[in-house]
Amino acid sequence: MTSNFPARRDLRRASILVSFALVVTACGGTTASPSATPAATAAPTVSPASSAPNPTASADASAIYAAVNEQVRAIRGLDEKTPVEPRIVSPEEMATVVRGSFEEDAPPDLIAGYDRLYKGLGLVSAEDDLSDLYVDLLESQVAGLYVPKDKGLYVVSKEGGVGPVERVFYAHEYDHALQDQHFDLDTFTDGLTDQTDRQLARQSLVEGDAYVVMTYWLQQHLTPEELTEVVAAGSDPEATAALEKIPPIIQAQLLFSALQGTQWVIGEQVSGGWEAIDRAFADPPDSTEQILHPEKWASREAPIAVDLPDDLATAMGDGWSVALEDTMGEHQTSIWLDASDPAAAVGWGGDRIVLLEGPAETWAIGWRTDWDTAADAQEFELAAASRVASAGGPGAVLPGSGGTTRWVVIGSDDASFERLAGALGLAG
Repeated sequence: MTSNFPARRDLRRASILVSFALVVTACGGTTASPSATPAATAAPTVSPASSAPNPTASADASAIYAAVNEQVRAIRGLDEKTPVEPRIVSPEEMATVVRGSFEEDAPPDLIAGYDRLYKGLGLVSAEDDLSDLYVDLLESQVAGLYVPKDKGLYVVSKEGGVGPVERVFYAHEYDHALQDQHFDLDTFTDGLTDQTDRQLARQSLVEGDAYVVMTYWLQQHLTPEELTEVVAAGSDPEATAALEKIPPIIQAQLLFSALQGTQWVIGEQVSGGWEAIDRAFADPPDSTEQILHPEKWASREAPIAVDLPDDLATAMGDGWSVALEDTMGEHQTSIWLDASDPAAAVGWGGDRIVLLEGPAETWAIGWRTDWDTAADAQEFELAAASRVASAGGPGAVLPGSGGTTRWVVIGSDDASFERLAGALGLAG
């Protein structure tokens, strides 16, 4: 399941499966595990969990994997174009892979930009380090990994064996391998570096597909005793405690593609079969709004295209530059509003957010939101006012043109706030 920023953007080329206890899927209440999309653009090097493999055990494991492969293909209806070689690794080895991938694929400047953005919005405390938050979360939750770039499929085993837990993880990740062979996961979210909302929507398709397949597989191929073992293994108190320490925005980005993605895919799959999911890969969802409200996917209600002024940094004055731009979308907007009224994100039409950095570590955030109706815009304004009051600097919710636009403007100080409001034509 895709998480946000590094976990769902710079680390987006791999699929990570995390602890079972975190999510209950929409498939009959079966307990399953969320996943994220950290990238691993270089081929990770890991060792088998057992440093002295037993040839007999290896042969048995190969037979187990071959059986799971056949079962997953029968469920999903996709053939295997290229053989998949699974690798069983220890938790420590997987943590090394994740940390190395993060450090390689998350540019420090981009991390710093999102760190400032989230702190400015009041989503992350001033004491937290965003890079550490993501790495700690992923290291504590990782249970399986598929890397499209090198076609590597990794499953964590604490004991080095292949029991029901490892088979469930493997079924999920093997489905990702099939997706990759048919739909090219390495390029599925290319070109979306500054389009988080759309990338999360697409990742919901990728992860929801794998969760539904995994759930069908465990229902069909595990005994009640094995299923009990799987559920017990997922109730890891250390992993749960690690997740609870993570700010809600990071949690939500990690869990969205597992929770909402599974619900969305099962709805599409039940009504249209796996052919409907294959068609979705060819014509994927454009927004988390379409995932949250399937009727908007059915009608293909596209997000409103929102543009920010091209000369905004120049209008801010000497020493100012654009650090990053992005689209938050309905899902992340609802997380930001959570303390006041998350339902106020319903009616989202489109948005665009910009972080500007100025001299002497000054900064400013401008966030344009467009809404379906004037009433939706008013509801957002009322809910957003209390969030702005607890942001990382002085700010306000300001009206735009037409009655359906609202701007959130926040600055590191009064002067930066007023400078950006003036540059946007919102002052006075």
